[in-house]
Amino acid sequence: MTTTANTSAEPVDLFAPEVVADPWGAHAKVREAPTLQIGGFMGGPPMFLAARYEDVRQVLMDPRFLTNPLPDSPAEDIRNGVFRHLNMPEDLIPWLKNLINASDGEEHARLRKLVSYALTSHRVGKFRPRVEELTATLLDKLAAQGGDGTPIDLVQTFCYPLPVTVICELVGVDEQDRPQWRAWSDAMATLDGERLPGEVRATLAAARRMIERRRAEPKDDLVTALVQAQEKNEGLVTDDELVGVLFSLVTAGHQTTTYLIGNSVLALLEHPHELARLKADPTLWPQAIRELQRLGPIQFGQPRFATEDIEVGGTVIPRGMPIVPLIMAANADPRKFPEPDKLKIDRLAVGSESHLGFGKGIHRCLGQHVAYLEAEVALRGLFTRFPDLDLAVPRAEIPWILRPGFTRTKDLPVRLVPPAS
Repeated sequence: MTTTANTSAEPVDLFAPEVVADPWGAHAKVREAPTLQIGGFMGGPPMFLAARYEDVRQVLMDPRFLTNPLPDSPAEDIRNGVFRHLNMPEDLIPWLKNLINASDGEEHARLRKLVSYALTSHRVGKFRPRVEELTATLLDKLAAQGGDGTPIDLVQTFCYPLPVTVICELVGVDEQDRPQWRAWSDAMATLDGERLPGEVRATLAAARRMIERRRAEPKDDLVTALVQAQEKNEGLVTDDELVGVLFSLVTAGHQTTTYLIGNSVLALLEHPHELARLKADPTLWPQAIRELQRLGPIQFGQPRFATEDIEVGGTVIPRGMPIVPLIMAANADPRKFPEPDKLKIDRLAVGSESHLGFGKGIHRCLGQHVAYLEAEVALRGLFTRFPDLDLAVPRAEIPWILRPGFTRTKDLPVRLVPPAS
């Protein structure tokens, strides 16, 4: 039986302070409502909210949902409205979108194919020794800074440096340019409207210089591969698209992994029995990372637009209307995951994980294999090197970044060894 959404209820503002402060509780209420709810953000158009696991999976998988408004629809790209709300100059708005995820159909397939070969499970697996080397170096620095029990912030000293270094090396961002990419990415992560315009323009210039350098001096990296592919087929990709691809990869390639590692440390410390199981049997780490990603940082995906009337969860989504997949709510749906709030490190199989933390369908995250590898190597190395690692402040004092879209710790003060008694 089909129904209509509850349009009489107050729309759910995904950016409202009370929702941002408690996204778990707010999104769970949406999920447990009898019908799909209506919501929105930043003064944008009304959108349906899919929150139950099967509904979210359908929205992510069904090819009848597109990431862009229909050409004959009056609806505008919702992302444009968000960035205009931040007073972004019009010429910069296209660069603030994830180019690959912001495309559909043949255009999306063409851009995705350009980079997918470089991020396959096999190619990423070959990078494991380098990830282990980088992790060991960071752990040495941690020991030097906090080996005597001095509290250290794990986010800035470990959770961030590893993913950003790995993705920059994989992509080919030159070391001298990395501070600029970080400055832009940080402004983007916090939706800092004052800093973003300047950082975007500076990073655009850095990306174009990097492409020209690879044309003159090729290296064994993704930038060179993209440039060479362009030279072999002039119609394959434009310079602007090359820059857009680099923006997409560098941003998506380290931000969510940083959040995943930080959140995972906290989750494991909150579930000491599960952490003890991992210490006793390290072969469980690959499974544990899948479970940790289920509980991971992504709150919701980008809106999709219905290309025809489509029934979702008993509600008909009219053609042209947007619907937002609430990924965090789906990953905590008790209909799919018994006791969803509990961490169970062997809940999900490595080859057939069912969580939606990396999306599903044609827009599934290209960097999932990189994220899995980094998180596994980082967390396993951290708790092997510092088995007595613990929080340096009470759990209630851990600060969270209250920013819609992601749930993650701002700082993570820890002690590597217990203080002397």
